[in-house]
Amino acid sequence: SLSYFVFSQNELANASWKTLGRRAFYAHALGVLGIIGTLFYMLLNHFFEYHYVWQHSNTEMPMRYILSCFWEGQEGSFLLWTLWHVVLGIILIFTSRNWEGPVMTIVALVQIFLASMLLGVYVFDYKIGSNPFLLLRDVPEFANLPFIQNENYLAKLDGRGLNPLLQNYWMTIHPPTLFLGFALTGF
Repeated sequence: SLSYFVFSQNELANASWKTLGRRAFYAHALGVLGIIGTLFYMLLNHFFEYHYVWQHSNTEMPMRYILSCFWEGQEGSFLLWTLWHVVLGIILIFTSRNWEGPVMTIVALVQIFLASMLLGVYVFDYKIGSNPFLLLRDVPEFANLPFIQNENYLAKLDGRGLNPLLQNYWMTIHPPTLFLGFALTGF
């Protein structure tokens, strides 16, 4: 964001800031793709030791609903929104001439905000975001439950599954198009 901001102030004198901004955005894009790929892998392989996977999927669901599990939760929705921004940002980098600096400054700032929603850290007594990679045993509501204390609790564990009200065709197409619209508002 800072690189693109400096570049947008004086494009001719600060071409190296543009290069730095692009490289940082590409690194961010690879990170986002890695996070999304990891979460999809966990959902597809039913890693129920992770709270997000346990909360949104189970072994009984068809594949189209496993796909929907990704964006059912807050964390997945923010990741979907982030993914659309990454895709649109890369398109902008390759197609825009004069608008890259100012628009990518805003896109990068929005990416910072969306990433903060995935941190899951506490600042003083205020929780910022929610981490999709939190283990079930590390969730405060589950930490002291008897089944978590059993060392073999994963052997018989199945997920809670997708909300029955969301198990329909529209859940597979509505959120991606909705978050594409959200992402496009920044452009």
